[in-house]
Amino acid sequence: MLTELFLKGRLRRELSPQEKKALDDTVSSTVDLGPRETLVKRGERLDRSYYLIEGSVLRHLDDDKGERQLLGVNIAGDFVDLHAFPMKRLDHSVATLERSKFACFEHSDIAKLIDGNAHLARALWFSTLLDAAMHREWIFRLGRLNAEGRIAHLICELIERLRLVDRYNGKSLTVPLLQRDYAEACGITPVHTNRSFRNLRERGYLEPTGDGVVKIFDEAALRKLAQFEGDYLYGDGALAVDSFEDR
Repeated sequence: MLTELFLKGRLRRELSPQEKKALDDTVSSTVDLGPRETLVKRGERLDRSYYLIEGSVLRHLDDDKGERQLLGVNIAGDFVDLHAFPMKRLDHSVATLERSKFACFEHSDIAKLIDGNAHLARALWFSTLLDAAMHREWIFRLGRLNAEGRIAHLICELIERLRLVDRYNGKSLTVPLLQRDYAEACGITPVHTNRSFRNLRERGYLEPTGDGVVKIFDEAALRKLAQFEGDYLYGDGALAVDSFEDR
């Protein structure tokens, strides 16, 4: 099943076998891209949305000098741009981090899929609201944490999201972000990023391997430094949701 990771760790159990099959059957085609390739450019007209089967992608905006600000990271199991279904364009660009495989959902087919199926429509809506929750947390990270805390928070978020879809091995973060990516995501210079990683390594929290992989030695310390709760991801915790239905 191409969409087997959709809402895994959240409310996938709420989807019936028929709904899961209907979602999978709506895939019109698949697309494979190599590392650091553009999937969607800001402002281009869109008639389809993409679901990430394997790999990882970045959302970003560029300033007038061509410098990037990273806005988000998507991993396997995420719809990358489902909000393009009603909006038809993105206000940012999307590019792969590594070799990635996408399932394509034509917007006309999404309309047919949710027509008359309010429960599945809520599930898709819920997935876009997860994106919004993560964006709010990114604003908190940029506004309230120092450089080391920002890096720790991003790492903790990715670990937790991978854990939700059973893609975290408990030892290493394998989403291949380079130090320049962390700088662009955390609003700091590459030099400051390098210094912050060195400090985190010297404290025994983690160890970057140089190929984008980060070995994790003390997740608890990283979570404390980052003020990371993780409940905004709506897996477990105080914000966990019981059902898509009103109860």
